[in-house]
Amino acid sequence: MILAEDSTLLREGLVRLLAEEGHEVLAAVGNAQLLLKAVAEDPPDVVIADVRMPPTHSDEGLRAALEIRERWPEVGVLVLSQYVEKRYATELLTGDSEGVGYLLKDRVVQVDEFLDALERVARGRAAFDPEVVRQLLGRTTHTDLLGRLSARERDVLAEMAQGHTNAAIAQRLHISQSGVEKHINAIFDKLELAGGEGYSRRVLAVLRYLGS
Repeated sequence: MILAEDSTLLREGLVRLLAEEGHEVLAAVGNAQLLLKAVAEDPPDVVIADVRMPPTHSDEGLRAALEIRERWPEVGVLVLSQYVEKRYATELLTGDSEGVGYLLKDRVVQVDEFLDALERVARGRAAFDPEVVRQLLGRTTHTDLLGRLSARERDVLAEMAQGHTNAAIAQRLHISQSGVEKHINAIFDKLELAGGEGYSRRVLAVLRYLGS
């Protein structure tokens, strides 16, 4: 993997953590230009990138992440952000969500959750911070349709949007897997979303809906 983070302390800490967990860090860089150069030279399985990097500390990391998704679609991208930046999250998450993640930096200190998200992205799945999903759910313009959902269906939708599998949702919400499947079918019916085969396309449809 390749890591892009302008904070030397955080960057070196992540390198040590990832190495201890058995991940190979091909490069650790401090700006978006160096990130793109490193990916071009040796495309990794996954990239970890901060949203805000030099020189302007605005959206250089996000722009690099979007470029990586366009030029090297096989490379997973896990974006880290200090805050929930809805515009950036929506721009990233309403594209092709295969191998895409968006986490708040606070989540990094919860090592198990961070590593789980990283591994999901590396395997071509989605990993979205629960707080990001909560705020996107809160800002959707389709409140009339969301109002059709039961409290449990909203819980399942939030877990699904984070990128969890049906089995993981069942475990996290303490319900059966068949119950999860019934809730998901009800969600798609109530939100008037066209069905599609494959987990990633299901998540993509939900996120496009929530981000609109």
